[in-house]
Amino acid sequence: MTVNAVFFCSYKDVGKIPSDGLAQIAFAGRSNVGKSTLLNRLVNQKKLAKTSKTPGRTRLINFFLINEAYYFVDLPGYGFAKASKKDRNEWGRMVESYFQARKNLNGLILLLDCRRDPNDDDLMLLNWLQTEKIEFTVALTKADKLSKSKLMEKVRVIKKDYGIEPIPFSSLSGIGRKELWKWINDTVTAK
Repeated sequence: MTVNAVFFCSYKDVGKIPSDGLAQIAFAGRSNVGKSTLLNRLVNQKKLAKTSKTPGRTRLINFFLINEAYYFVDLPGYGFAKASKKDRNEWGRMVESYFQARKNLNGLILLLDCRRDPNDDDLMLLNWLQTEKIEFTVALTKADKLSKSKLMEKVRVIKKDYGIEPIPFSSLSGIGRKELWKWINDTVTAK
């Protein structure tokens, strides 16, 4: 599948985010979960979203225009990041403001590292998404790092505990890419 994906803009001030009515699919997760890498793999570009070995490099809300039809929205990560508490709190307020002004948010992909259990921030976001009835799915990143049996056990536990069938995803092998695109296309066209 060919995808036309271009960087559109970065914002700190939620009042300036695009108001053109195009649908938005947001990506959220811990700062070291691999959001930028997943975004790049989804669109088959190596440098669309900036990646770094240092967690917490995404400090603004980044918009990428996909097929001139909708946006991918890369939100700053939460949790571990080599940044001051003040900066982390500012990112939290920025993301919260984005969610409050979410009229074009069609869905959200929550990224969880398949090797880790969801932390308090992950659980808080999961609960909020369910309470607000926001369409979402879970991508279990770094799926190539676990054996197939351990990965399937993780999928089973997430489904049992949170009532959602997660999509295992590997940026290296491409596992889950097709399934994520199906969810994205279904979600964008649903509203």
